[in-house]
Amino acid sequence: MSNFLNPSNVVTVSTCNLNQWALDFEGNLKRTLQSCEIAKDQKAQYRLGPELEICGYGCEDHFLEIDTFYHCWESLKKLFDLGATDGLLCDFGMPVLHHSVRYNCRIICKDKKILLIRPKRIMADGGNYRESRYFTAYTRTGYAETYILPKELFGDVQKSAPFGVMNLEFGDGATIGCESCEELWSPMSSHLEMSLSGVDIIGNGSGSHHELKKLDKRLDLMLSATRKCGGVYLYSNQRGCDGGRLYFDGCAMIVCNGKILAQADQFSLDEVQVITATVDLDDVRSYRASIPAFGIQAARLSKNDNFVSCQDVNFGPTHDQALLTPTVGFDNPFLHSPEEECCLGPACWLWDFLRRSGASGFFLPLSGGADSSAVAAIVGVMCHLVFRSIQNSADSQTLIDLRRVIQSPDSSYIPASPEEIANHILHSCYIATSNSSHTTKDRAHRLAEVIGAYHLSLNIDVLIRASLKIFSIATVGKFSPRYLSEGGTALQDVALQNLQARLRMVMSYMFAQLLPWTRSKPGFLLVLGTANVDEALRGYFTKYDCSSADVNPIGAISKIDLKKMILWVGKEYNWNVLHEIEQAKPTAELRPIKDAQNMEHTQTDEEDMGMTYEELSVFGKLRKVERCGPVSMYRKLLHLWKELAPAIVCAKVKRFFFYYSINRHKMCTITPAYHAEGYSPDDNRFDLRQFLYNTKWTRQFQVMDEIEEHWTSKLETEKVHDKIE
Repeated sequence: MSNFLNPSNVVTVSTCNLNQWALDFEGNLKRTLQSCEIAKDQKAQYRLGPELEICGYGCEDHFLEIDTFYHCWESLKKLFDLGATDGLLCDFGMPVLHHSVRYNCRIICKDKKILLIRPKRIMADGGNYRESRYFTAYTRTGYAETYILPKELFGDVQKSAPFGVMNLEFGDGATIGCESCEELWSPMSSHLEMSLSGVDIIGNGSGSHHELKKLDKRLDLMLSATRKCGGVYLYSNQRGCDGGRLYFDGCAMIVCNGKILAQADQFSLDEVQVITATVDLDDVRSYRASIPAFGIQAARLSKNDNFVSCQDVNFGPTHDQALLTPTVGFDNPFLHSPEEECCLGPACWLWDFLRRSGASGFFLPLSGGADSSAVAAIVGVMCHLVFRSIQNSADSQTLIDLRRVIQSPDSSYIPASPEEIANHILHSCYIATSNSSHTTKDRAHRLAEVIGAYHLSLNIDVLIRASLKIFSIATVGKFSPRYLSEGGTALQDVALQNLQARLRMVMSYMFAQLLPWTRSKPGFLLVLGTANVDEALRGYFTKYDCSSADVNPIGAISKIDLKKMILWVGKEYNWNVLHEIEQAKPTAELRPIKDAQNMEHTQTDEEDMGMTYEELSVFGKLRKVERCGPVSMYRKLLHLWKELAPAIVCAKVKRFFFYYSINRHKMCTITPAYHAEGYSPDDNRFDLRQFLYNTKWTRQFQVMDEIEEHWTSKLETEKVHDKIE
């Protein structure tokens, strides 16, 4: 029969998003197995999984423990025994110890046999990642070593497997290769050599976190790779919170010859999502053959050194391939707006954190301002996502988790609305003092009401008076601090403001522990933090106040983005009070109210900080993303803010670095926050800088003064010339 009547090169491939959890070997095994079963149901011949899916990506220093490696081999053997690889080529991610060296590997298997162990070539060591702390980059190429498999698990069934940076060639002519996460982002990406070597299908198992607009870059890399070199490129990613600050945002992808064939969700509560596409490998070969430059460069490579031959294994399907219809590609992927990302990412992250922490809900000190309202809105949207997930599948894992979280005595409980879920989960409280306004109290109440939260209001003036009384007793009645507006000093004023903020934190934790009891519910609540990234960068918050919580969903989101997100949520869910909150001037409400008649606050955050939120965003991006010290930041801003006099720009930069340095110590105690922004000052994992500075910045500020003098003189000279002309 003619090959054109029964084509042998049409195949169906699959990739997936998995919500894995670090060291949850049984749970990870269950989700991995489920993805293989779904791939088979969708008639796929190949299934790709995320990076380090067997153990979870975020094991960090647990990768230094031999137990982690052994448990991974146990899970792989269980996958074999449970039939995961029967009739399906599987690409699993797990760590492997080879000759006493730790490697981050891909394990390619079929029919209970390991065909190749492929170690990662390039480690992710920037920003949030420290892979070289745990793994060694594999640098050998051109041949395969022999890896001896654990005999106690695999016995005499398979004693060894090829180990190395190789590709697989099957008996039916199909070829497949691996590229691990960071290799896609590197200047000399592995897919270039693989494509020129004739590899048809490249799988990238990844552990890539969400950051605003990062998905755009990821998509560009995949599309450009296959547009330039041809080929089928599959991308698999972890999705969810696996135990840390990062949210892995899924969006598994299948791309062929510069076209998207399939795209998974970026934000979803589903633990397992599998996408498939059918491709004609002849289309790949024809595409490549049509590019003259491809032929010239491919002819220079030696092909035989790059492949492990699997002549006794066929890649393609056993059923009639003539019935398979290749998937039609499309050009434009679905991308969320930044406002949606700011909301949906933290909402999904919070759900994972809640259901896996054992807590029964959240407690939020809701002030009626933009930051705490943004957090309330995110939790409200989370409840809508939970409700939608349950509606889509009545027996979903989401419903099982919800019943556990709310400790429902009814095993058949199904929520009637997102607001009902919110009433179980979100507990909010307006914690007032005599300095609080009626306006913010009213906004907090109305927002909690439309979300469905269980809301309280209280006044803690009695606590403040008691604390000041204790101070007075301790100082034998000689000292009584007063606000600046009442004749006190700046030091006394700050101390009184901090007292209010810290007492709110103490009350928040008491309510978080006891509120479930008052509602005849078991369990405890997680306290939510409400400090944004700009305030953390400037240090404009009280140590051990709202910065001290269990988790903070907005700790790496700028004030500018938060306000845009608030408007989007208000419009999307018809929560109109959010539009009022977005319009209000940010205020801490910690000083006495001057406008007693209207009970409106004249104290504003930007006035207190001595800089605007827009300026803070610029400072943050230049400091972290552009890697600028005081001098280089000043030089850039002279051009960026050229409408301002050099002396004014100089003063602004000095003010920023002064406050940044005197407050840097606060980052050591800041609440673990969802990572969303590239200029996050999170000291614990992302922004590794000292916390004790010489706040005079002597050399740096001296050079800035010299530059300012030069620029001012230059501008004055130009003005004189303009007048003469």
